[in-house]
Amino acid sequence: MSDLSQKIAALSPEKLKLLAKRLNQKKGDIFSRSQLVPQSRESNSFPLSFAQQRLWFLDQLQPGHSAYNIFQSMRLVGWVNVAVLEQSFQDVVKRHEVLRTTFTTVDGQSIQVIAPTPTFRLLVVDLQQLPKDKREVEVLRLAHEEAQHSFNLAKSPLLRVTLLRLTKTDHVLLLTMHHIISDGWSIGVLICEIATLYEAFSLGKPSPLPKLSIQYADFAVWQRQWLQGEQLETQVAYWKRQLGDSLPTLELPTDRPRPRIQTFSGARESLALAKTLSDKLKALNQRQGITLFMILLAAFGTLLSWYTGQEDIVVGTDIANRNQAQTKGLIGFFVNQLVLRTDVSGNPTFLELLERVREMTLEAYAHQDLPFDKLVDVLNPKRELNRSPLFQVKLVLENTQTPSFELSGLTINSLKVENKTVQFDLLLELNETEKGLFGVWEYNTDLFETASIVKMSRNFEALLGKIATHPEAKLNELKAFLYEADQQQNLAREEAYQNNIQQKLINVKRRANSRS
Repeated sequence: MSDLSQKIAALSPEKLKLLAKRLNQKKGDIFSRSQLVPQSRESNSFPLSFAQQRLWFLDQLQPGHSAYNIFQSMRLVGWVNVAVLEQSFQDVVKRHEVLRTTFTTVDGQSIQVIAPTPTFRLLVVDLQQLPKDKREVEVLRLAHEEAQHSFNLAKSPLLRVTLLRLTKTDHVLLLTMHHIISDGWSIGVLICEIATLYEAFSLGKPSPLPKLSIQYADFAVWQRQWLQGEQLETQVAYWKRQLGDSLPTLELPTDRPRPRIQTFSGARESLALAKTLSDKLKALNQRQGITLFMILLAAFGTLLSWYTGQEDIVVGTDIANRNQAQTKGLIGFFVNQLVLRTDVSGNPTFLELLERVREMTLEAYAHQDLPFDKLVDVLNPKRELNRSPLFQVKLVLENTQTPSFELSGLTINSLKVENKTVQFDLLLELNETEKGLFGVWEYNTDLFETASIVKMSRNFEALLGKIATHPEAKLNELKAFLYEADQQQNLAREEAYQNNIQQKLINVKRRANSRS
């Protein structure tokens, strides 16, 4: 290991993040040379950010699709003041211009248009007339229907809120936004602000939220002005070297042929890693001076290599892309996607693979400012209507959860409702909590059966267990262990099946004897 690698290995995860940030600030602090400032509001029309540009393009190809809906449901227990709740949302819509933004084309150029005044309306649906045992069923039906209901990007609003009333003290709140104006971080911002305003307005107090110094449209203008010249060339040069002209397509074995056009039909399977396993993985990342995400990425790449027989593994991941303090409290489409390319060739030990992953990931973080949508334009891969560009499998690690709140006479908690659309062939989203790692597999149901995903999840968990105790093992040794464990599980299932058959035969004989 080089002196530099030894120094990096000794860094804590927090210092690794700082290193990645400093790598991104070579040749001076780029943000100090290009500050994000408010733009003139003489016109209410602004250019799209690069991320918005791609979603606008996709919507033109397949208008009215719900694949890019961001949906969140919340349980409200306690007395709800509907007027105050609506006032809170109206205030947030007034506060964030992006929530009253629509999209159109002028002279061949797509633009975002900001409405001067909010047009928000809270829809209330009363379910109290239904029998008690049917209310929850209706909640799920309405939630699924809402999550699938598409938006017209040219018409306001691109935020919908529905309040389902089950009883006087039990409600479900359904929030839906189009991804072109929002992202996962934004959901947290929205819910926190609604809770803060609801509490203040309930007590007859004014809004305690500070005035926003910028809006999302200001970010879109800044991004297009900043990402050019030397800065653009530096970012593009790295990704061209890293991804090149021969980026492989990950060929996962599927249960059904790939359709000609991507339908975005999907389902989800949950994953929960025992706290003991999660703790062992965290201990490993601390010993090796790396992040937990790097361990998960190396393990995920190993698993995908075994499934595909490929040694050049390409997956995507999300990065918040809120590098400036002014963007932290904004609602908008900031999240960026990174393309991570892992080399698993040569049968390395898992620790050796970790070293490769660490170096690759740090370099990717250092060049995270090139928008994915700009990267697609630069690389110009062959466009296929049945695949997402550059990568089809994604791994995401979150360390935040949808917040819960205790307000005056009201408790707000997240309510899980499955959204039956997906954007990729396969996505593994993990969440780091005090109780361990929890997650969900999102998979395209046109390609995969549930049983295949369940087996993949079981294999991934078994692989992580072996890695946690034997990180020095070579990948082929880990594969042999996984094969042996899979064979044992198959034998156990076969034995259980045979025992079940034998028991049924015994029961049949007993019934025959009793009748005679």
